[in-house]
Amino acid sequence: MIQATETTRPATGVPGIGRVLVVIPTYNEVDNVAAIVDRVRRAAPPVEVLIADDNSPDGTGALADALADADARVHVLHREGKQGLGAAYLAGFAWARERGYQAVVEMDADGSHAPEDLPALLQAARDADVVIGSRWTSGARLVNWPLRRLLLSRCGNLYARLALGMPVADATGGYRVYRLSALDAIDLASVCSQGYSFQVELSRLAHRAGVRIVEVPITFAERERGESKMSPRIVAEALWRITAWGVQDRRQAVRRSLHGTPTGQVRWP
Repeated sequence: MIQATETTRPATGVPGIGRVLVVIPTYNEVDNVAAIVDRVRRAAPPVEVLIADDNSPDGTGALADALADADARVHVLHREGKQGLGAAYLAGFAWARERGYQAVVEMDADGSHAPEDLPALLQAARDADVVIGSRWTSGARLVNWPLRRLLLSRCGNLYARLALGMPVADATGGYRVYRLSALDAIDLASVCSQGYSFQVELSRLAHRAGVRIVEVPITFAERERGESKMSPRIVAEALWRITAWGVQDRRQAVRRSLHGTPTGQVRWP
């Protein structure tokens, strides 16, 4: 059974957007979760936080409950077990929709996504449907990233951009703002991937839905505590799925051209 710890709902929101929920998935992040929540609350006081914990055996869930008890803008979603990043975000999106939020933010628990960049992302969200905190646009900074990770991200994003025809520099980036109206335009029921490929899949679906996407440069830092959830299996899944989506999109484009069906275009501000 999935359980939620929820305090009395604050009434205020972010100007120009409304009520914003920052969804932070956790699995064995007891060393990081308190610090990241504190940084979020300091950087963007009007937002609320949902810690989506996958039954972490290290006590992350209990610590999250204590944070929620101390702050009315912090909530906890206890999930049955480790089901993956994508499933945690989809559960967070549903939680936000059921409670009337206007936008959700994806943010890692390990500190790699600087909460201090959140105000810039929220500012951009006033005129956009999806905002991606990008590592590969002008002004972005990478801190303490090993060369192997840098090359993997750079090459993976280039491949996704070419294979899927998306004008997105950081399709794998996991620091994002989604308006709920944009999520409603995306077929979330069809999403079935995790990790790198989950972010690529949402980028692809948002692009295909014709929502307005913008990218904002961020500072991205390698985690200092805990273990990375990245694995060769996640990378292999991403490459396989991107290739399959690219083939599928090209087949559909050929069918549309043969039958004269118009294609949707992404709107850029």
